Amino acid sequence: MNYKRIFVIVCDSMGIGNAKDADKYDDLGTNTVQHICEKCDGLNVPTLEKLGFGLLGDFKGINKISYPKAYVMKLNEVSNGKDTMTGHWEMMGLKTVKPFITFTDTGFPDEFIKLFEEKTGRKCVGNIACSGTKILDMYGEHQLKTGDWIVYTSADSVFQIAAHEDIIPLDELYKACEIAREIAMDDRWKVGRVIARPYIGSGEGQFTRTANRHDYALAPFAKTALDDLKENNFDVIGVGKIPDIFVDQGITKKIRTVSNEDGMNKTIELAKNEDFNGLAFINLVDFDAMYGHRRNSIGYGQAIESFDNQLKILIDELKDDDLLMVTADHGNDPTYKGTDHTREQVPLVIYSKQFKDHKQLNEENTFGIIGATICDNFDVKYNGIGKSILSKLK
Repeated sequence: MNYKRIFVIVCDSMGIGNAKDADKYDDLGTNTVQHICEKCDGLNVPTLEKLGFGLLGDFKGINKISYPKAYVMKLNEVSNGKDTMTGHWEMMGLKTVKPFITFTDTGFPDEFIKLFEEKTGRKCVGNIACSGTKILDMYGEHQLKTGDWIVYTSADSVFQIAAHEDIIPLDELYKACEIAREIAMDDRWKVGRVIARPYIGSGEGQFTRTANRHDYALAPFAKTALDDLKENNFDVIGVGKIPDIFVDQGITKKIRTVSNEDGMNKTIELAKNEDFNGLAFINLVDFDAMYGHRRNSIGYGQAIESFDNQLKILIDELKDDDLLMVTADHGNDPTYKGTDHTREQVPLVIYSKQFKDHKQLNEENTFGIIGATICDNFDVKYNGIGKSILSKLK
């Protein structure tokens, strides 16, 4: 059985319990979905429930269905790290051995900051690990007066640059990010992503980030399943920040989004109106950026319920020869200490209207089965990690 269109939706950070090696990351006991369900006194997600999501854990309000409408399974990550790029790259076949460098505890070294200031012609303030909203309250008014860059990092491997759109033009911000990306190619400072964080507003408590964010990521260190598909003339549509994560490599079409809702709406439109042959790869970042890092369990739960509503609409639009995969790239347990990602297993829910059999499959030890299965479906040679499970989908 083969499929003309495959949709892979990554619910960014929606982990389902600590991974086998969670102790190495000091993440034992984490479970993003379970703890959100508990904080919300249960979730109302009838679509995910019918698909069999409840079989993947003890999630308050999500019943375990004896006869699910999809195949469900747990995936463990084999790469070293628990960030967005590591997770997505592994889905498409790459095992990251050396984790990306972080500057969470110290901020970026003086030498890096001075180089950035010299090359951009503006001074910097901040240079701490901080949430994107808090840093604006701390330094936004300062930037309005001085025009200094607001720079900051997090528990992720990132250098983020915030700039008020009325003070520093977007073109200048994007150019500054390109400069920072070039500086950060030095092994001493080689972070995974440099991120433009434009915002608007007139004072503390009124600053809001805009949809003009842009990520400048490291390129994948080898070819991925996306390259294999593109080189064999299949469509590879990147929705949301997927093109940024892969630096456009292997992407044939880009669709920008401003929220989870917008990302799902555009995915629904793809399913309804676009007769492509290949992969639509979607990232829904709000789960992570808006709720996980901000330790907002209630907001996260509401976002899952909203996603569930739109997921039903998407499923109704799928054709008989479509395949849908819903997964995650890591965890971000909002009840856990700090604001970092958490090393967790992730769900894989696989659905097609053609399926005659539906059940829980044994857990796998790499996200790479996703890329392997996609390439197997399109009869494209796959050189990455993980083995296809296409033959198990009946």
